[in-house]
Amino acid sequence: MISALKKDHLRIASVNVNGLRAAYKNGMAAWLEPRGVDILCLQEVRAPDAIVRQLLGEGWHVLHAEAEAKGRAGVAIASRDEPLATRNGIGDDYFATAGRWVEADFRFADAAGHPVQLTVASAYVHSGEVGTPKQDDKFRFLDVMTTRLPELAKHSDHALVVGDLNVAHTPLDIRNSKANLKKAGHLPEERAYFDRFFGEEIGWHDVHRNLAGQVDGPYTWWSQRGKAFDNDTGWRIDYHLATPALAAAAISAVVDRAPSWDTRFSDHAPLVVDYQL
Repeated sequence: MISALKKDHLRIASVNVNGLRAAYKNGMAAWLEPRGVDILCLQEVRAPDAIVRQLLGEGWHVLHAEAEAKGRAGVAIASRDEPLATRNGIGDDYFATAGRWVEADFRFADAAGHPVQLTVASAYVHSGEVGTPKQDDKFRFLDVMTTRLPELAKHSDHALVVGDLNVAHTPLDIRNSKANLKKAGHLPEERAYFDRFFGEEIGWHDVHRNLAGQVDGPYTWWSQRGKAFDNDTGWRIDYHLATPALAAAAISAVVDRAPSWDTRFSDHAPLVVDYQL
C-alpha cells in the first residue's frame, strides 16, 4: 500500500521526552496537536506500552520498545500511516532489552507518483560516564551503529536514524567545547564515530547541520543546572541522520525551543524536519 500524503512534504519529528507521562503533564499534547507531524520518534519514553498508546491517543500506529529496567530508556515510533514492517533492536543481543532502537519501513509516493520506501529508526544512545561500564556500553552501541547504518542504506535508499544520540559532534554543537573535551558526550573518541558516520566510509548526512549551516547550535538540550536554558548554554545532541537521497530531500529543520524555561515539557526540544520526497 502506498500512502497518499495530503501535503507536498513529510514531517518527521524527534524528541527525547524525558518520561512521556511527565511530558504530557507538562504540555506536550499542546505542542504536538497542531504541529502536523506524520512520523513522531520518541526517546526516554519510560512508560508501559498501554500508557504510551493512551497518551498519544487515536490516529497513531505505535511501535514501542520498553526497556527491561523499569523507568529507564524506551523508544517509540508513532506514525499516521501503518508501517510495512517493524523491527525491535539494533542487531546486538546485548542491547535486545535495552529499549534503545526500533525501526519501521514505510512506502510513500514521490512527486511523480512512483513508490519510495522509507526506513526510520528511533535511537537513544547511552549518555555514558567516563571510566565506567556506562561508557563501555556507549562505545559498544556506537560500534554496532557503524555496522547498522550501511545495512540500512542497502535496505532502503531513503533511510533515516533520528533521536538523542548523546554526542555533540563538533565545537559548533556545544556552547563550551574546550571545557567539555574530557566529559561524556564530547569526548574525541565519541566524536570520531560521527566523523565516520558522515565521512566517505559510511556516507550518511547530518540533516540539521546541512540545513542550519556553520552556526552555533541550534542546540536541542540544556542542563537543568543554573540558567543554561535562559542563556542558551546548550548541546546539539538530537539528530536526523539520513542517507544521501533522503538528505537531499530535506527542505527545513526547526528546533521547537520553548519560549521560556517554565513552559518546557522536556529538557530536550523537538527537532522537526520536513522532507519533500
